Amino acid sequence: MNILKDCTLCPRKCHVNRYKTVGYCHTRNKIKIALVSLHYWEEPFISGTKGSGTIFFSYCNLGCIYCQNKKIRNGFGKEITINRFSQICLEQQERGALNINLVTPTHYAPLIKKGIEKAKQQGLKIPIIYNTGSYESVNTIKMMNNIVDIYLADLKYYDNKLGEKYSHCKDYFKYASAAIEEMYNQVGTPIIENDILKKGLVVRVLIIPGEVEDSKKIIRYLYNRYKDNIYISIMNQYTPIEKYKYCNLNRKVSDDEYNEVIEYAISLGINNAFIQEGETQDESFIPDFNLQNI
Repeated sequence: MNILKDCTLCPRKCHVNRYKTVGYCHTRNKIKIALVSLHYWEEPFISGTKGSGTIFFSYCNLGCIYCQNKKIRNGFGKEITINRFSQICLEQQERGALNINLVTPTHYAPLIKKGIEKAKQQGLKIPIIYNTGSYESVNTIKMMNNIVDIYLADLKYYDNKLGEKYSHCKDYFKYASAAIEEMYNQVGTPIIENDILKKGLVVRVLIIPGEVEDSKKIIRYLYNRYKDNIYISIMNQYTPIEKYKYCNLNRKVSDDEYNEVIEYAISLGINNAFIQEGETQDESFIPDFNLQNI
């Protein structure tokens, strides 16, 4: 695949030949995954009661310092062929998964596309979810047109200084907002059947401790741009898993912080939103990456 010989799949544009070496994400020219599972803790209309068919890809093009999945960001996983990836998608369908949930797929996009096309030729029918941190090239998102049914996209930062501080990218909002725009252009307004999302865009806003004002700016931007034509998922599940140099990252989001963001969303008039209730700030929500079903 020519793009892997001069990789510009994400905004970092490393221009490396991934058949010979690696760029920022450390990914070569083969799919590498760490876990295949049925996941029951996505948004209710994604997991339902049968579960979302998650496929967790190794490595990442972002590198958030607070990442809960550092084990796979650092490369844990198993390399597989495109044919095996296609089979895994079909096996998830056979397990009863409501969808195929591609978690952190950016750096494998052309390989995934080919694998999904093969799987569809062999009977894959359930929706495809592109679950991304949104540091994406618009061209990569365009590559997935007519492949992806649901975009499950983070919008992590409004202030680019926070993107540089926490995720080593000084231009996060510029690229993420443009990518989300393309996602929306592809899938349009939500299609829900029997309480399950079949097509549409969900944007996740993870509240970072001490950064409530930035979360509010993100929510205001999303509602001003898309109104209730998308779903906004407001998340309080940030969990510190080690000691960080920034003190605010060493604690969970407080109830007051979360309630402030929720009340702000309500004041804007947002209807299509998810909030988290109960104890979501727990390491038990971090998957056990054990090469299951690979």
